[in-house]
Amino acid sequence: MKNHRHTTSNARPDPRSAAVQSRRISRLPAFTPAELRVRRDGWTPVRQAEFIGYLAETRCVKQAAARVGMSRESAYRLRRKPGAEDFVAAWDFILEGPEPSRGPGERKPKVTLEKLFQRIRVGRYRPMMRAGRYVGTLQKPDVSALLAAISRLDMVAPREDHWDDFSADHANKKGASL
Repeated sequence: MKNHRHTTSNARPDPRSAAVQSRRISRLPAFTPAELRVRRDGWTPVRQAEFIGYLAETRCVKQAAARVGMSRESAYRLRRKPGAEDFVAAWDFILEGPEPSRGPGERKPKVTLEKLFQRIRVGRYRPMMRAGRYVGTLQKPDVSALLAAISRLDMVAPREDHWDDFSADHANKKGASL
């Protein structure tokens, strides 16, 4: 008895998945992983970056999650967590392509100081691809976030001509020293 595959003539492949499967990604965007409670068996920053790398290689959430030792359901739960916007953007970049250019009235979302400090603490992770395969992750500190935070804090600091007044007021307090 021969094995025959049962195929239906009405089944069509999803056109979106065909486009996703044929699109080759050579460079993935760097992202800041979502900050979660530290657990050895949880979504660590490295595990998040590896998931993104394997997702780019396989184009399958279930396979990518399995390769990093997690479930498909937990990947989707992570996607819904607050603070996982960069992770979601990297995921969407892989499955949907680069974001369309913004129109003249649309602005980039505002980055809060809290988000900048998260990027400073965690750094940026960039999954590396070679010939369409995930080969590793590069982790770097986010210098641009540090500079942006300094710039914002500099705006709220007293102006230079007020430093003399600040020093005199501070020195007059009991036990104060500079």
